[in-house]
Amino acid sequence: MKIATFNINGIKARAEALGNWLDEAQPDVALLQEIKSVDENFPAELFEDRGYNVVTHGQKSFNGVAILSKLPLEDVSRGLPGDDEDEQARWIEATVTGERHAVRLCGLYLPNGNPAPGPKYDYKLAWMERLEARARALLSEETPALMAGDYNVIPQPEDAARPDAWKNDALFLPQTRAAFRRIVNLGFTEAFRARHRGPGHYSFWDYQAGAWQKNNGIRIDHLLMTPACADLMTDCAIDREIRGRDKPSDHVPVWVELAA
Repeated sequence: MKIATFNINGIKARAEALGNWLDEAQPDVALLQEIKSVDENFPAELFEDRGYNVVTHGQKSFNGVAILSKLPLEDVSRGLPGDDEDEQARWIEATVTGERHAVRLCGLYLPNGNPAPGPKYDYKLAWMERLEARARALLSEETPALMAGDYNVIPQPEDAARPDAWKNDALFLPQTRAAFRRIVNLGFTEAFRARHRGPGHYSFWDYQAGAWQKNNGIRIDHLLMTPACADLMTDCAIDREIRGRDKPSDHVPVWVELAA
């Protein structure tokens, strides 16, 4: 079972590029972020024609998450628990069943948090507290589950080409990284780092200042797996070359393969 996360930065602008990548990479499941579309305007037929089941949790012009799956999607849930007044579309869950195992999939778009300090950063940290609570609940079920998406977190200095340039940014502040570590240290495996070590691995390059051409990137798209899920992992990688294509997102897909 190949599961990918991909912040597409707008389905309207990226529908063709997303379709081309799906045709090439053939993920069984794609967790999408920043669809920037209300549910009724999401072009589901483009992906249903490719054999994907589609569920969305959209929002006009901003945010928005979706799941595309070649396997049936069951027990779909929208919205991160813990704040009934939170109207931002940043979380979606569903269960898929492979040949050997069922896997709970959680797609997320964690708040950016800038400028920090300020109310946007307060919202980011509060959202991460809610994420930690959901993570604890997933662990307690002792079944394969993963939380994948754009975390807007640079975990370590080696995850940025120029870490000093990010030292005052909400993505790299000590409180942000500590909140991320608290979640991982509950017992999750960070899929990419379980397979790849060292610097130079990025999933985001800004559109400005020739960041892609200079390889001035950061790694902020992550897949966190429960122990039961981590036991099934066979591979994980970043589809880096997608960033160099026509009309790309500023993010690229990150995927994991599970023996599920």
